Amino acid sequence: MQGSLATRVPTTRRYLMCPPRFFAVDYVINPWMDPTQPVSADVAVAQWTELRDTYRRLGHTVEEIEPQPGLPDMVFAANSGTVVDGRVLGSRFRAPQRAAEAEHFRRWFVEHGYRDITMPEKINEAEGDFAWTGALLLAGTGFRTDPAAHAEAQEALGVPVVSLQLVDPRYYHLDTALFVLAEATDSTRAQIVYYPEAFSAGSRRVLERVFPDAVLATKEDAECFGLNGVSDGRNVVLPVEATRLGELLSARGYEPVYVDISELRKAGGGPKCCTLEIRKG
Repeated sequence: MQGSLATRVPTTRRYLMCPPRFFAVDYVINPWMDPTQPVSADVAVAQWTELRDTYRRLGHTVEEIEPQPGLPDMVFAANSGTVVDGRVLGSRFRAPQRAAEAEHFRRWFVEHGYRDITMPEKINEAEGDFAWTGALLLAGTGFRTDPAAHAEAQEALGVPVVSLQLVDPRYYHLDTALFVLAEATDSTRAQIVYYPEAFSAGSRRVLERVFPDAVLATKEDAECFGLNGVSDGRNVVLPVEATRLGELLSARGYEPVYVDISELRKAGGGPKCCTLEIRKG
């Protein structure tokens, strides 16, 4: 049921996050990064802590991985793994500055009892470019993840994959242009929100066909990282600036929950970038 009368049901989630203790912008690997602008690790930690505590207040479980010196982007945990039904597909970063992160996250999964772990051969930036809808895996490519990694993900995770082409370098990961509002169930279709202009014409047609009732975001929503949101099926965590998008979601029965990620955005990240979801099945 659409519109303000829709009843949205939250589901408890399990997340893995990494404190930004060593946060910095020392290099440029996306259009949002500018090493000449000052950044504060203390402010980043405070914003990250509020994001983590927000998840916990909403009833979700948050586990933490220890940050490592020399890996300032390790805070963006979503780029380091995709977990569906307890199967873990690790990451292989395109930027050499982030390459070492993948092994730290692999070890975390091993140490926490995960046995079905696949480390990719192709460039694969995990939930940065993979979005699980409850029925299929949306897979982005164009700037970071290799198109061949989509087939690798299908084989490793055992789920159908739909490839989507990103065309705007500001939205270099799928999770900067699209996120899942509600996963599919036996009786309902998944619902997503996305910024159409971030995708190729063919990918827009695919999204229109598969998700005819999707929420369409604007340039203003995308520029403040509003498409880097996190939803539990009812509560939607968004950057504080994404008020227009929040109003659209409220009209669909969702509850916007706003957080300040302004310091983290200096490195090209937002709520979802900091949040790797662990789906145990």
